[in-house]
Amino acid sequence: MQVQRDEKGGTGSTSPSVTLLGEDATQTTLSPSSDSVTPDEPPDGGLLAWSQVVPAHIANMLSWGYGTGFAVFQLHYKETLNLPAAQVSWVGSIQIFLCFLIGMISGRLSDAGYSRHLYAIGALISVFGMMMTSLASTYWQILLAQGFCNGIGGGLMFMPATANVATYFKKKRSLAVAFNGCGSSTGAILFPAIVQFLTPKLGFQWAVRMCGFIALFLAIVGFCLLRPRELRRVPAPIVDWSAFKYTPYSVFAAGAFLIYFSLFTMLIYINSFAKEIIGLSDLESINFVLITNGVAIPARPIFGYIADRYVGPVTTFGLNCIALGIMAFGWMGVHKRADMYAYSVVMGFVNGAAQGLFSSAVSTFVQDVRKMGTWIGMVFALCGFATLAGPPTMGAIIDASNGKYIWGQLWAGTTIVIGGCLILVTTRISAGRSRKTSKV
Repeated sequence: MQVQRDEKGGTGSTSPSVTLLGEDATQTTLSPSSDSVTPDEPPDGGLLAWSQVVPAHIANMLSWGYGTGFAVFQLHYKETLNLPAAQVSWVGSIQIFLCFLIGMISGRLSDAGYSRHLYAIGALISVFGMMMTSLASTYWQILLAQGFCNGIGGGLMFMPATANVATYFKKKRSLAVAFNGCGSSTGAILFPAIVQFLTPKLGFQWAVRMCGFIALFLAIVGFCLLRPRELRRVPAPIVDWSAFKYTPYSVFAAGAFLIYFSLFTMLIYINSFAKEIIGLSDLESINFVLITNGVAIPARPIFGYIADRYVGPVTTFGLNCIALGIMAFGWMGVHKRADMYAYSVVMGFVNGAAQGLFSSAVSTFVQDVRKMGTWIGMVFALCGFATLAGPPTMGAIIDASNGKYIWGQLWAGTTIVIGGCLILVTTRISAGRSRKTSKV
């Protein structure tokens, strides 16, 4: 998003007008009397700005990383509690759903100046959820501890930290947001690895407690580094309905809903697919979760740089989502151990490229930087409802197909490709609005 100021001289005074430019030069001119007067330009670099990536990276580790790594928990709960896949999936779905939904509320509160408060409270709730998970022995206890506590805590943490990074950058925003988004991958490697490799030695309970102690240390580091920008606050409700009057934003939200309906199902079920269909051991099947998230780490900044320098975040995000949908179709052709390893590498890279640009792509449509958390949070909330239904839907399809994955894979690929096409449509709508503006 670019910001331009033009000042027209009057009789002894100046009357500023502000023009906000999104991707494809979409323009919105705001009158001087509007409550959306643009604040100071973001520094777009420097030690303070880049240091804000660290607390956001940590917040993503504790929210999306821990949630995306649910694959190892999915397999453990399914075997120890003797429950169907669809029922176990509700734990991970609720966790991710609440991260999205609470993100809408915490996004608005971060715009109001409560970023550090939300970060601290969210971290405490997340660590508490991990500790309670280590004590849980029944399904409803696991649902409350891991599903609700970690979902609420993660939602309070990640949105203020992510929105804060976006306020510090303009030209380099996609790259900066991609770096903080790498926390999703590092967390999804760290926590599942701890659980998988320490469980045989210390037991599941102490393995989860170790996750909690590490999360507490990381959260303290992130809180000490978090420094929100001092921006003039804009009075606004939690849901800014005027955002949906902006057509590109609404179409983007619809496309993101379809994408996230199936995106997390691929990450959650790749572990059980390797064990149940390919026939690999528990220890080896977790390797695919680690590989998928490991290769996603370099993909995020690479495509963040490409988005900033050449293509734009929305277009790059849409193309990567279509590629991810194609990878979901390709999942149907995986039948052997070697296929599984090759597929995990390619799918992880494409998935990292897509997810790493999501926040940056949404921020492109934000017409007032002081509403960054609110507008991003609303799209995240919509995606939350998609992730709530997505994994259980996949589980139900698999159970109804007598354990076969093919119909679930077909469903995932179709929804993601349609969603990616809608994302690309927003760039055409934006271009059309830009041409109309230039004729005025």
